[in-house]
Amino acid sequence: QVQLVESGGGLVQPGGSLRLSCAASGSIFSISSMGWYRQAPGKQRELVATFTRVGSTRSADSVKGRFTISGDNAKRLVFLQMNSLKPEDTAVYYCNAKIKATMIQMESDYWGQGTQVTVSS
Repeated sequence: QVQLVESGGGLVQPGGSLRLSCAASGSIFSISSMGWYRQAPGKQRELVATFTRVGSTRSADSVKGRFTISGDNAKRLVFLQMNSLKPEDTAVYYCNAKIKATMIQMESDYWGQGTQVTVSS
């Protein structure tokens, strides 16, 4: 059984910073990528940023220059440093990992339970 546990959400004023963390645990053979998605009320879940096993990153245009993703797939950790936060960043942030639980199983998407980020004065 695979678990992704997030931490670090909260309430912050516009222009402030938060750091999200996610740790994967359980029966894991390999992780090809870890990342963050977010879902605001009434909107679809969208990609924020991803970090692959070989160290490449990808991020949404709306967060470039403000958010930085980092991590260590070997340690099963991923972080999201969020600076210069705006009210439109308010959402539930979900950790995602693409994991093979065993050598012969297909890769699957796993999700954390989500952590609320609220940007408001």
